[in-house]
Amino acid sequence: SPSNTAPHNSNTTPLPDGFRLLRLAVDSLYLSFPGELNAATYSALQKLKALAQSEHPEPLASSQYPVGSHVFEVKDKGTGLFPFTLVDNAYRIQLSRPGKKLPMAYVQVSAQYPPTKSPKDIKGAQALLSDMGDLAGVNTVSRIDLAADFSSPVIMDSWHRSAWVTRASEIHSYAKDQQFTGWTVGMGGVIGCRLYDKIKEIVHSGKAWAMNLWIPMGWKLGEDVWRLEFEFKRDFLKERGLSSLDTVLGNLNGLWSYATTEWLRLTVPNEADATRSRWPTHHLWESLASVDWESTDSVLLDRYSNARTPTDLRLITVVLGALSSYMAAYQLDNRAEAIDQLLGKVYEHYSFIAAKSGETFDEYLQKRVNVKSREFNTSINAPGLKDNLKQDFLDAGADAYRRASKGH
Repeated sequence: SPSNTAPHNSNTTPLPDGFRLLRLAVDSLYLSFPGELNAATYSALQKLKALAQSEHPEPLASSQYPVGSHVFEVKDKGTGLFPFTLVDNAYRIQLSRPGKKLPMAYVQVSAQYPPTKSPKDIKGAQALLSDMGDLAGVNTVSRIDLAADFSSPVIMDSWHRSAWVTRASEIHSYAKDQQFTGWTVGMGGVIGCRLYDKIKEIVHSGKAWAMNLWIPMGWKLGEDVWRLEFEFKRDFLKERGLSSLDTVLGNLNGLWSYATTEWLRLTVPNEADATRSRWPTHHLWESLASVDWESTDSVLLDRYSNARTPTDLRLITVVLGALSSYMAAYQLDNRAEAIDQLLGKVYEHYSFIAAKSGETFDEYLQKRVNVKSREFNTSINAPGLKDNLKQDFLDAGADAYRRASKGH
């Protein structure tokens, strides 16, 4: 079983082999909460989900579930046995129907959320769920991914797959456009490992905020960054008596140590020794295995928002693309003139569309803004709607009770 100890390694000082640890992260965290959704919330979510399935912007924009500092988007579809899905930048919450032998909620914590708070503070999800139903028992960790971002002069495809000594049966290497991108070991099992080029992943995913966490640790723009990530699933955690969030977070060093010393090692193959378990550990792996998950030398993001707003760079890139295309199409070289003409055409086109519904351009635009506000979790489009839906249910139930009590 994993122990709760591991050798300490400095986060900022590179070791002799050039290894530099840039960040430790709880990259993915999935929690299940036992309990039952209350009837009023269930009724409200049914109606909000129906609004989310509308093709019209007004009801669609109203399919939100505000609670605390969160303005969740209510999705039009559920997943499997969980019919309701609520999403913002902090959590993805799936909720089950009352009366089912399932957890009340299955919660995915955003990978961006932990850097601004201690993982123990993530239990704020429990307070949100208490508003929706009656929680019973202790939360359970269904999956946790631990990741270490690092830089190193080591070439990550400089060894053969036989150098991996592991209890897993599957080892795969990957490349894109003839460039090596990473390894996976044992994915699909109760433990899985990924070692991949984090810079290339950021280019694909757009999660550039992670770079802000590397800079204070000595990273410079243009340097390669790799991520070693282990995925621990519920069955593995349960076998080792690690169920609740508190117990799992209290054993991060033990989990990492088990994964990097007993379950998987990168070795230097010795053809003279047929016993692979005796092959010496690669110096890169020694550095990775020695990181300290209890270190307080962590870097937090300057700010965090529950909203899923696009970056300014993404917005201005779209605008520049439209402006340059318009100038090229109409052979214009005056920027101000091109902007005026383009905005004029936008106004003319959508004023015509709005007029078909008896609306002005500004009324049509506001509807589009409200739909985006729902998607970005930035504002409440129908204040009081959630509470009104709950109250309607309670009033209807009270009327039915009064009628039944009077024999009607």
